[in-house]
Amino acid sequence: MNPNTTAVILVGYQNDYFAKDGILRGVIEDPTSVDSVLAASVDFIRAVADTGMMIISTPIVLTPDYRAMANPVGILNTIKESGAFKAGTVGAQTIPEILEFGDRIEYVSGKVGFNAFSNTALGDVLMERGITDVLVAGMVTSLCIDSTGRAAYERGYDVTILSNCTSARTPTEHEFFCDNVFPLYGRATTTDLILAEFAETAA
Repeated sequence: MNPNTTAVILVGYQNDYFAKDGILRGVIEDPTSVDSVLAASVDFIRAVADTGMMIISTPIVLTPDYRAMANPVGILNTIKESGAFKAGTVGAQTIPEILEFGDRIEYVSGKVGFNAFSNTALGDVLMERGITDVLVAGMVTSLCIDSTGRAAYERGYDVTILSNCTSARTPTEHEFFCDNVFPLYGRATTTDLILAEFAETAA
C-alpha cells in the first residue's frame, strides 16, 4: 500500500459522538471504547501527517428541521429526536483533537446519512487525487463505517476498515462486522499493521 495513493476517511469525528457530554455517546454500550477510538485515530493521523496520504473528514451536519430525515428509523431516529448533529450547535462541530491538525485534514461536507459518498463530493475528491486505497475510521462500525466502506468498494477502491479506530453499539457487534462482514468487500485491520505496510513500501 502506497500512502501517496491512499486516503483515510474520517467519519463522525464530532462532539455529539466523541465529547464526554456528547448526545450520542450513550448509544455505545462501552463509552470507554469511544475514547480508545479517538486516541488511536489521533495517533494514526499524527503518524501519517508527514506522508502523502490524503486525510478527509466527512462530518454529518443536519438542518434544524431535519428535513433530510423525513422518515428516520433506528439510530437516525435517535439523532433526530435528540437533536444531534444540528447545524450551528457545538455537538455538530468537529472534535478539538481532530481540529488540531488544521488544514492537513480536508473536509468534505454534505453528509446527511450513513454513506459518506452520498450527497457529497467525496468521490470526485478521491478521483482527482488518483486514490486507489481507502481506509475508513470513525463511528459507528455497523452503520456509517460499513455503508461508507461498501460504497467505496462499489466505486472500485481497495477498502480497509481500521478496526481499532471504529466502535459499534456493542463489542459483539463490532467483532462480528470486523470478522464476518468487512472481509466480504475488503478487510479490517489495525493501524499498527497499516503503518508496517507503509514502512515496507518505503523500504
